[in-house]
Amino acid sequence: MTSPLIYIEVAVALPVHNTYTYRVPEDLSPLALTGKRVLVPFGRRRVTGYILGVCKNIHPEEIKTVLDILDESSLFPSSMIPFFRWIADYYMHPIGDVIKNALPGGLNVFDDHMVSITAKGEEARVENSVTPLESEILNLLTAAPCRLKELRKKLHQQIPHALMYAMEDRGHIEHTCKLKGGTTKPKVERYVALTDSNMPVDGLSNSRKKILGMIEAQGEISVKELKAVVPSAAKLIKHLEADGYISIFNKRVYRDPFGETISSDIPHNLTQEQTTVVSTVMASLGRKFSTCLLTGVTGSGKTEVYMHLAAKAIDGGYSVLVLVPEIALISQMERRFRARFGEGVAVLHSALSPGERYDQWTRIVRGEVAIAIGARSAVFAPFENIGIIIVDEEHDTSYKQDGGLRYNARDLAVVRAKLQNGVALLGSATPSLQSYYNFKTNKFKGVALKKRVEKRPMPKITMVDLRKNRDVRGIQRFITPELHEAMRTTLARGEQVLLFLNRRGFASYPVCSACGEAIQCKNCDISLTLHQKANAYKCHYCGFTRAAVSDCKTCGSSKIRLLGLGTEKIESTVKTLFPDATVARMDRDTTRRKGSIIKILKGLRNQTIDVLVGTQMVAKGHDYPNITLVGIICADLSLNFPDFRAAERTFQLLAQVAGRAGRGSVPGNVILQTYNPDHSSILYATAQDFEAFYNDEIGFRENLNYPPFSRMVQLKISGKNKEKTRDHAQALGDLCVDLKRNDRSFLRSLEILGPIEAPIPKIARHYRWQILLKGRSVKPLHGFLHKVWFENRAAVQNRDVKVVLDVDPFFMI
Repeated sequence: MTSPLIYIEVAVALPVHNTYTYRVPEDLSPLALTGKRVLVPFGRRRVTGYILGVCKNIHPEEIKTVLDILDESSLFPSSMIPFFRWIADYYMHPIGDVIKNALPGGLNVFDDHMVSITAKGEEARVENSVTPLESEILNLLTAAPCRLKELRKKLHQQIPHALMYAMEDRGHIEHTCKLKGGTTKPKVERYVALTDSNMPVDGLSNSRKKILGMIEAQGEISVKELKAVVPSAAKLIKHLEADGYISIFNKRVYRDPFGETISSDIPHNLTQEQTTVVSTVMASLGRKFSTCLLTGVTGSGKTEVYMHLAAKAIDGGYSVLVLVPEIALISQMERRFRARFGEGVAVLHSALSPGERYDQWTRIVRGEVAIAIGARSAVFAPFENIGIIIVDEEHDTSYKQDGGLRYNARDLAVVRAKLQNGVALLGSATPSLQSYYNFKTNKFKGVALKKRVEKRPMPKITMVDLRKNRDVRGIQRFITPELHEAMRTTLARGEQVLLFLNRRGFASYPVCSACGEAIQCKNCDISLTLHQKANAYKCHYCGFTRAAVSDCKTCGSSKIRLLGLGTEKIESTVKTLFPDATVARMDRDTTRRKGSIIKILKGLRNQTIDVLVGTQMVAKGHDYPNITLVGIICADLSLNFPDFRAAERTFQLLAQVAGRAGRGSVPGNVILQTYNPDHSSILYATAQDFEAFYNDEIGFRENLNYPPFSRMVQLKISGKNKEKTRDHAQALGDLCVDLKRNDRSFLRSLEILGPIEAPIPKIARHYRWQILLKGRSVKPLHGFLHKVWFENRAAVQNRDVKVVLDVDPFFMI
């Protein structure tokens, strides 16, 4: 008796918003499990899809058939599917692409279409019996087959699909498809094991006896390990296998992302404050969903609280997910968790190779680990039964993805905890106004750590007014006498110094001294930055570079004044002022290579670095007790951004970087240099008074109806043609106004700002406009977006202009 046909719901890994029904052939039906990948036909090609479940009440006419099941076991549990659906709906993003973003990269397979000329096409080309465009296409294909996209690029024009189909029907060209992708695969190594431990070894060479002894001691051992002790092992094991002593087999192994072993530690005794936090959070675990906001001053022992909560959750049979904002912080957090929980910890972040990430993902799916630590993408860790999700430094903007699926990992952590009836714990010394407002309005529970561990004092902050140095030339303009003296005495005591400047490079504003024109990027409306080590001017937006010896493009003068400063100049200056000190720099330029961040942090930990210069990467959660002085070179750089969150980000950044000082037994000092000593965010940061800052800022937000009093969506419009981009932005703006005017429900609930040029009008040769939509609540705002995005798709879509929808935007530039 044949088994019944199975119809499954599949989300394809393409930018389409619907899911699709496919029939599973009888021989594959036992393998068709939720969470597996399938190869399916889609239009004229084959693509990867993800099984979301079984479909019922199906009319089988015209339903296509699954071509293959691509996985031995599911890549994610079925409990994650409601989570994926929620994301797709809230961010209005194709669900297949949501799942693709969640999974490790390099897994999917797809059809690679190539176009080639036929013998008949060659005759038509020689006889010139085709149209001019067809002749150009055939001429290009005589060199080599290529993709349609490459043809369009070489011809600098669109090629209608109808034309390509007509040429194929006439036999002038042919399409071939080849499956590509699927480059990320399990790692397999050769292993050996004894077949019979009682076999006689008399007469065997010493090398063979040594090999057998090693195998017997370990049960099974990799050939790689054998070769490290017996270099000729690869050859000898073949003879041993032939003689029946051993068996050789392939075994899956995990790539090691950690690199070094960690000494174990034991749980520390908690302070009374820490004990109260743990008991409050644990009251909800396993009982009901809740979100707790942990406000803890820098150095108050939040990480120890996290580890105690993790231990209790694991004892209760739950999994634990820990999110940190930066890859630089994962190393520190991962070390502490591994010291406490051993091999039961996985890591997930973009600095891992695709293979390493795949292995970590597999360990989680198989239930081999109970804890995962990672950056924002770790919110998709495939745990079946999450008890608690911890979001460290919850205020950090790094949790917002600014491309593709534009999600906020902090918000998704709360959603996932709710869907799995777990606990979300958001921790920060400087929480976001959004989260603190949720605590004030009783949406979140509040727990607090108001004192540093071991009653250590908060650092003493001294403000230095840079306006007094405006006429000063040279080093003292940005390394003031106060900071210079503090560095000298700190280094003399054998302690470490941290210097913070949130701008990389050497000179941020090179300008021609002859005509006054700035040295600008040719692709963006932004000035270039001189990077002295690379001996080049660089654009921090599109990556364009010019040689440092370049003349002014406007007047041809070679006299370029290097105004402004960055971390590279600070590093150079400190080396000049303190030639005996070891100086390191931590910014995007010095941390590109794999392992570079860990190397710098190891130098800090081992105290082989005396002075660390860095951007905001150094401000987040690092705990190095010997750093007793923090110098903030210029506190004002983030104040002048055209963004309503500028003051909030400035306060958070300054308070966080100040908190790196004095985390050991020696009290810390902070020298805060500023041109705006009377600005509220700087005054409150100096006083380390978040409550006062919140009370001041929340009134401004309410008056202007900005979050948390409204929800926002940004429509980002960009194109290579200035006029077409402007016209499309204005047409889209008119559409929004008409839709609002014609529906009474939107008149009071919705506000439309724009269209307007973006603060940086051109980036990477693309002209940029934006429209901002504000609504008092999610429902009417999303209802309006559905009308714009789906019901008027033809008006939104444009071949020459791209429109991107960003729900809850963080970056307004």
